[in-house]
Amino acid sequence: MSILKSTATELLAELNAGRATSVEITQAYLDRIDETNGKIGAFLSVAKEQALAAAQAIDKKRASGEAVGILGGLPVAIKDVLCTKGWTTTCASRMLENFVPPYDSTVVAKLRAADAVLIGKTNMDEFAMGGSTENSAFQATHNPWDVARTPGGSSGGSAACVAASMVPLSIGSDTGGSIRQPAAFCGVTGLKPTYGRVSRYGLVAFASSLDQVGPLGRTAEDVALLLGAIVGHDVMDSTSADVVMSKYTDTVQQPIEGLRIGIAREHFGDGLNSDIEAATRDALKVFESRGATIKDVTLPHSKYAIATYYIIAPCEASSNLARHDGVHYGYRTNEKAMLAELAEENKLLEASGDKNGLANLDSGLVRMYRKTRSEGFGAEVKRRIMLGAYALSAGYYDAYYVKALKVRRLIRQDYDAAFNEVDVIAGPTVPQPAFKLGEMIDDPLAMYLQDLYTVSANLAGIAGISIPCGIAGGGLPIGLQLQAPPFKEERLLRAARMFQKETDWHTKRPRL
Repeated sequence: MSILKSTATELLAELNAGRATSVEITQAYLDRIDETNGKIGAFLSVAKEQALAAAQAIDKKRASGEAVGILGGLPVAIKDVLCTKGWTTTCASRMLENFVPPYDSTVVAKLRAADAVLIGKTNMDEFAMGGSTENSAFQATHNPWDVARTPGGSSGGSAACVAASMVPLSIGSDTGGSIRQPAAFCGVTGLKPTYGRVSRYGLVAFASSLDQVGPLGRTAEDVALLLGAIVGHDVMDSTSADVVMSKYTDTVQQPIEGLRIGIAREHFGDGLNSDIEAATRDALKVFESRGATIKDVTLPHSKYAIATYYIIAPCEASSNLARHDGVHYGYRTNEKAMLAELAEENKLLEASGDKNGLANLDSGLVRMYRKTRSEGFGAEVKRRIMLGAYALSAGYYDAYYVKALKVRRLIRQDYDAAFNEVDVIAGPTVPQPAFKLGEMIDDPLAMYLQDLYTVSANLAGIAGISIPCGIAGGGLPIGLQLQAPPFKEERLLRAARMFQKETDWHTKRPRL
């Protein structure tokens, strides 16, 4: 058995059969990280000693006949937006560069309880704001299929480390496509659960009504395994849904008889790459060969999704990030230098007799706030904070934020109507293959349009998955997106598995 070429499901079978140990598997992935992370930049931190100690403890537990958790010694990478007790959680921001949480997020606690080996924290766009993982304050992440290109974002590190065989499973977060878009760009499988399906307690918030934590892996089976470890109601999260959940690993291999697939014409408009459109339509033929029926549906308000998202998300970000001020926690400007600067300005104004200048001079506290946030946040985070603050300001709140909430309701109603006719909606995950690093960093609107097909699921609170379905002309992966009604992750996983049983796109790996 080749550890690095195996899926998480295959590795777990080897562990349970006693043909491999968690220490052997963990060491193989740590060696791979050492070999490739310098080129890819997927990890911000790697906990080698802790990972090996955890693997050894799990091996001892299994050898003594004790029951082990459902992840049974598999290494898992964590997006650096989830709190980890005693382990730096940076959100890829200078603002939290030295922040060490005093507690585990619920997802991390569940992973530990499931006997996962937490191997490292992955790079991301700062505070999960971006679609290329170039907005990280520390490093850019490169796409393993072409290191000159982006792995997507904001969970670019989480997707890239799976694609590059640095880890079999990883955790990301998805606010407007941040699991599904990187999964498509990197040729892996990534699922955004229904809002409320996975606890957000200990997830550093970007947009609280949109954020959701989810799994990435090689296959639908791998994703089903990891999802089963992290779902469930959590009293620590007031938005956590108390709903019955399936044991996804028991059902993922069951085909869906009479599957009804909806095709929204809004997902096949201008700007869609021809290779992606062809691969998507070929994927639909695979489903048809398994007995699925294809039906046209319409999502008429989806044309407003980008505009709606980029009002609601920045408004919530502006509110959530107000706490990062240099007082509560996180980065704080150099006060000694700041006070010296303030004193010098005051001296110059007094000498010039500028009374208006003296009256308008910042207080030390105001200047500390301003300099802390100016120095601690990157350009994209500042942009979204300003957009949100503007939309929430007096005179604009009703015209922007309230109106966006009304459109959001219409988008959800479009999905409700479509799901009365079909079981899932299929389409491209993104409008183009992975773009070059630096290509869109100075064009925010072009970057935002990469979320064209993904933001609607977050606005509607439904479930979505991206699975590999082809290779574009430039040798880059193509992702197929499937969307399902709320809390129908089981349906998505079964449909994804149906497709992967008939194709081998999910087995393709980049040559580094």
